Amino acid sequence: MSAHAASHGDYAANPLDVVEQIVAANDWICDRRSDSEMAAEAPGRWCDYGLYFSWSNEISAMHFTCAFDLKVPERRRAALYELLALANDRLWIGHFGLDATDGMPVFRHSVLLRGAPGASAESLEDMVDIAISECERFFPAFQFVLWGGKSPAEALQAAMLECVGEA
Repeated sequence: MSAHAASHGDYAANPLDVVEQIVAANDWICDRRSDSEMAAEAPGRWCDYGLYFSWSNEISAMHFTCAFDLKVPERRRAALYELLALANDRLWIGHFGLDATDGMPVFRHSVLLRGAPGASAESLEDMVDIAISECERFFPAFQFVLWGGKSPAEALQAAMLECVGEA
């Protein structure tokens, strides 16, 4: 999935400049809205993912979300919250949540860069790759809870077995 957009060790004062190169190298649709925000769309195995990057120069931090193209029926929200908690226990980096606006599951991560010359292309590629990989890994569990009638624990177990079987 990674495309090396910049040479090793390249840094930019605004990490969105590097993210823009990564997105372009992957031929993903991109919308650079300003110096502080950018949106992109990345194709996945299960759905397309909406990537959103927000850079704060004031606190030298970048917030990143990877949203599923997945509708959540109101009646399944409680079960989905339980699944999010179970899934988050298995993550080292980032966390899953629900977007407050449309209720879609999202993977979130923030990167602090205070004191650093900027974000390396490698670290930003890793951030995006990890987000998409985790979304792909847990997508079946979301489907099992939302549409398959499984409990969150059953859905997570079934999704993890499916992933192991396909490796």
